[in-house]
Amino acid sequence: MNAAPGAASPALRVANAFKVFGRRPQEAVKALKEGKTRQDVAAMGTAAVIDASFEVKPGEIFVVMGLSGSGKSTLIRMLNGLWTMTSGSVHIGDTDISKISGKRLREVRQKSVSMVFQHFALLPHRTVLENAAYALEIQGMDKKKRTELATKMLKTVGLEGWGEKYPSQLSGGMQQRVGLARALCAETDILLMDEAFSALDPLIRRDMQEQLASLQADLGKTIIFITHDLNEAMFLGDRIAVMKDGEIVQIGTPDDILTHPATEYVASFVRDVDRTRVLTAGSVMQNPRAVVSVSGGARAALLTMRQQQTSGAFVVDRHRKFRGIVTDREVMALVDSGESDLTGILAREDEAVSAETALNDLFGRAVESSTPLPVVDDEGRLVGAVARATLLAALGNVPSSTSSMEILTPGQTAGSNDGSQPPGIFATEPTTESGGNL
Repeated sequence: MNAAPGAASPALRVANAFKVFGRRPQEAVKALKEGKTRQDVAAMGTAAVIDASFEVKPGEIFVVMGLSGSGKSTLIRMLNGLWTMTSGSVHIGDTDISKISGKRLREVRQKSVSMVFQHFALLPHRTVLENAAYALEIQGMDKKKRTELATKMLKTVGLEGWGEKYPSQLSGGMQQRVGLARALCAETDILLMDEAFSALDPLIRRDMQEQLASLQADLGKTIIFITHDLNEAMFLGDRIAVMKDGEIVQIGTPDDILTHPATEYVASFVRDVDRTRVLTAGSVMQNPRAVVSVSGGARAALLTMRQQQTSGAFVVDRHRKFRGIVTDREVMALVDSGESDLTGILAREDEAVSAETALNDLFGRAVESSTPLPVVDDEGRLVGAVARATLLAALGNVPSSTSSMEILTPGQTAGSNDGSQPPGIFATEPTTESGGNL
């Protein structure tokens, strides 16, 4: 999941793509462009894809999701010219594959686009190694070189030592790994995956999803992934295109799709999704109201907490790197003793979490912590905080209507505190920014 930010040009671009099966496809496309529906043109042909337009960034996993009959598999087969478009264009880099010869199209497939199919498509009479190297054999690569590359890719997908076996001797998940290795052997920039894991058992499927995510982090391929499984789409996709009746009804990040569905259809689709796998600390974090500098000393920290009407504060250094948490009682004791240095009372520095951490990895920490979880960036800088109430609200899709939150222990009521924890540190401010209040 390494989409290249600010890339100069897309790896793949689709513009106003139509695919109509039937006797009068061009008439059907004309009618569809004039506003007719899929049902209106049924007598002319079956409109499988209707006016699809999108771009895929280099290094991005772009997921096309929809139910059976939505047009997603037809769409992916137009991306490498397996099926010709009735109307529209598909650009791979600067090449419009809808306007090139068959010979040139084969060259583009060999050099730029490879595909992993749902049902493995392995040759039963060839070994695993021979299957992995098959595309290279078709390209005319000499045996030694293609064997070396295929062996390397089998190792990459976790099949080292299985090269001399035959497909029938492998499990379904292992066979799909061979298909993936074969696609990787082609060393193309773009990888098309059509329901690649849907034939696998749930546990094997999850393992393959995690392996693909790991491979993507290392290889940085541009991947267009087709699925009907929303959880799979949410787990893998940098962005998701949702299809219904041949049309793309929404394109967005998993967070966008989940929290801001564009239509009732999308809303119903995401209603039962496991939100904890999709939302991250960064998507629900809020600005901490009390942030103090470790160099400011105890009196400055105490003044900040009084001004913010909180009984605790997050401590950062001059580079805004998170150093820990202090409470008003700890700071008061320091002041009373005539000391000023906060470093001796800093605590819970190890509770900081990354903005990319999934919510399902936060619940255990949040339960064990008496304070909101500090969220830091890759440099360790404090960028937000996640309170238990925020986690529960996100889990239930409940928006916060107030500017502050208070975490209550069992037996407490709003506005009360039994003295066991500092209530003010739980106050946070909603934010859409990456920085905290300094």
